[in-house]
Amino acid sequence: MVVKPMIRNNICMNAHPEGLRLHVKQQIEYVKKQKPFKGPAHVLIIGGSAGYGLASRIALAFGAGSGTVSVAYEKPASEKRTATVGWYASETFVEEAKNAGLVAENIYGDAFSNEVKEQTIGKIKELFGTVDLVVYSLASGVRTDPKTGVQYRSVLKPIGQPYHAKSVNPLTGELQEVDIAPAAPEEIEPTVKVMGGEDWELWIDALQKAGVLARGVITLAYSYIGPELTRAVYRDGTIGKAKEHLEATAKHLSKKLSLLQGKAYISVNKAVVTRASAVIPVVPLYLAILFKVMKEKGLHEGCIEQMYRLFATKLYAGIEVPVDEEGRIRMDDWEMREDVQAEVDRRWKQVTQENLRKLSDLEQYTQDFLNLHGFGFPEIDYEKDVSV
Repeated sequence: MVVKPMIRNNICMNAHPEGLRLHVKQQIEYVKKQKPFKGPAHVLIIGGSAGYGLASRIALAFGAGSGTVSVAYEKPASEKRTATVGWYASETFVEEAKNAGLVAENIYGDAFSNEVKEQTIGKIKELFGTVDLVVYSLASGVRTDPKTGVQYRSVLKPIGQPYHAKSVNPLTGELQEVDIAPAAPEEIEPTVKVMGGEDWELWIDALQKAGVLARGVITLAYSYIGPELTRAVYRDGTIGKAKEHLEATAKHLSKKLSLLQGKAYISVNKAVVTRASAVIPVVPLYLAILFKVMKEKGLHEGCIEQMYRLFATKLYAGIEVPVDEEGRIRMDDWEMREDVQAEVDRRWKQVTQENLRKLSDLEQYTQDFLNLHGFGFPEIDYEKDVSV
């Protein structure tokens, strides 16, 4: 079929197989050009099919020769629909990894379920015996608690006060004013249940009980703090409560893993375009301005550049892992630099419809968004019939 992007409410409903194949290969090529590092031999990535999870898998496999197992909720194509983004990406990764002589397996299913945890443990025993690193990079809006069967849905809302701010429709380039009503008290806990650290801890408990965590194991989850501009809707909002729970879970897991001389870390990452961030009001405009400023300062990174830097220069650099006062690895160090944020803030106050493209890099934002789904690559003829 001929596959063109189907976008509704800043969500792309389909994926281009050839574009995603190219997207994965470009990330692999980036890592191959970097200096190899001595990383973990065997890795489990929970949520390894897109964004930071996929970039972690690529950086570890092609930067350190790691064998990887990824768990993700992805679906192959049907007669009427393309496969999901992560299915094409994961299948391409495994093909490229195996061609390079690396061990790589995909498990597709609900990572929140006990059944998928048991299936994953069986695969680890079969392939590796134990894993040295567990990356937790799940991004989901819905979670069914495996103990109670209750389904929880997350919301992205401020807490206490309504939120009013500038935003942009990245697909039309139209500046807008947005108002977001505050979360009801009963909406906060479900967001923490979905996006907090509860499932991460269930995974580590299950893996530890099954004896598939190696001595010295590291587990890592990803978080975000962000600037004052997005604080009300992000860090001080419902998602911020979930991230606080995730970060508290890391400290708790470090105590549990001390028996194995293991450690749990949070990596606070830089803001990038993801399928989740695209639907948070205010964030697209912040990202477009941030990208322009960071490019001008020679500091801009996407997912793959950042994950290579995380593993090669911080987590597996043969030095004591650098952390902040809360024990977090700060991969947002360049984004949050004082000069970067001061310039972003200055432009945010000045931006109008007329000067939007001068003060921001909306083209980079849109390009990143399309690339995530396999679209927007000049090398690909999107009028051509492709097998999905």
